[in-house]
Amino acid sequence: MKAQTDIFGKALQTYFQNPKKQSLTTWTNLTDEDDVPLAYFFRLYDEMPALEKNALALASGKILDVGCGSGSHSLYLQNQRALDVTALDISEGAIEVAKARGVKQTHCLSIWDFDETNYDTILLLMNGMGIGKTTTELPVLLKHLKGLLAPEGSIFVDSSDLIYLFDEEDVALWKEDEIYYGEVDFGIRFEGHSEEFPWLYIDPKRLEVAAKSAGFNFKIITEGANYDFLAQLSL
Repeated sequence: MKAQTDIFGKALQTYFQNPKKQSLTTWTNLTDEDDVPLAYFFRLYDEMPALEKNALALASGKILDVGCGSGSHSLYLQNQRALDVTALDISEGAIEVAKARGVKQTHCLSIWDFDETNYDTILLLMNGMGIGKTTTELPVLLKHLKGLLAPEGSIFVDSSDLIYLFDEEDVALWKEDEIYYGEVDFGIRFEGHSEEFPWLYIDPKRLEVAAKSAGFNFKIITEGANYDFLAQLSL
């Protein structure tokens, strides 16, 4: 398989320039391959899941959209709610697409290199907390995000508990000192190019413990039908 950087951004650019039935293939070390239609990354508000709609409804003030992708969430907040939103993504291709679609404020940076502060709302949607990679690094990420927030600011994040992938016997045998089952190798492939990277799916109980340890209040806003959830971490 050929190597290429910014595979996700290339896929978004390809679809944006010539929308047709194309897919991004994804997988993890725990799951089989899944073909995700590229159109999904360009979905309008009415096509978004309830978790995302709830997060967008609760967003307020100065907003940072982390991992903005093609900019769908940012565009809704900017155009429909007239809010001050900044879109952030490490993918150059994604940021180019977001700008071309009309997102006014963008940054092509890793969240670790981003240091603008006083955001009232930080969004990490589509399992955005995955950028934490491991439960060990998660507290470091939360500390960094906390430094970007204004007083009384909030983070809205959705994630999934992968416990459903395991048998009850496997769960019973799992030990706290073992690698957490939500720490996965995530892979993507588009037009013959692929890459894998570490990603974190965090369950609500562990996220709550980490959030409170970092000085946040924690609240589950919405629970989905497939072990997914939307949480608010507030100061």
